[in-house]
Amino acid sequence: MAALEPPVCDFGKKAPDFNLPGVDDRMWSLEQCMGEKGLLVMFICNHCPYVKAVHERIIRDTLELKQHGINSVAIMSNDSINYPADSFDNMKQIALQHGYNFPYLWDETQQVAKDYGAVCTPDFFGYNAEYELQYRGRLDASRKETAPDGTIRELFEAMVLIAQTGQGSKQQIASIGCSIKWK
Repeated sequence: MAALEPPVCDFGKKAPDFNLPGVDDRMWSLEQCMGEKGLLVMFICNHCPYVKAVHERIIRDTLELKQHGINSVAIMSNDSINYPADSFDNMKQIALQHGYNFPYLWDETQQVAKDYGAVCTPDFFGYNAEYELQYRGRLDASRKETAPDGTIRELFEAMVLIAQTGQGSKQQIASIGCSIKWK
């Protein structure tokens, strides 16, 4: 399993629309996910050690971001045939087990991941209220292991700035993770 880093932020790029099934058995669009001041789109999966290392921090940060008018959505785009841990049924179990407070959506065709240019899990895209990309960086310094307590909350701080100003910081460190498992 090779670790990949996504490209840097393409500031202002509009968020591609989607209509995907969620683990709550309803369909979700980009507009339905958007918060008053922005949206965090996360490409994650069930089996990736990089995602597993930050589950609790993702849940903490997405919950706190709601207080700033930023909603969040997670999308799973991996090939679930060759990676059965990432099946839709397992997505439901993981969301329940970890208490996801955001929609967890299945991109079975992988088209949404392609539209966003997602390359790894986790891959984070932070948008302002105008659907403009303002953040494409990491959650924090965690890798396959959770970074120590007190680590700078880079993603959280960036999204709060976006909520306050509509713009992201020009200094961003790319996320790192497992490659998306393409069909």
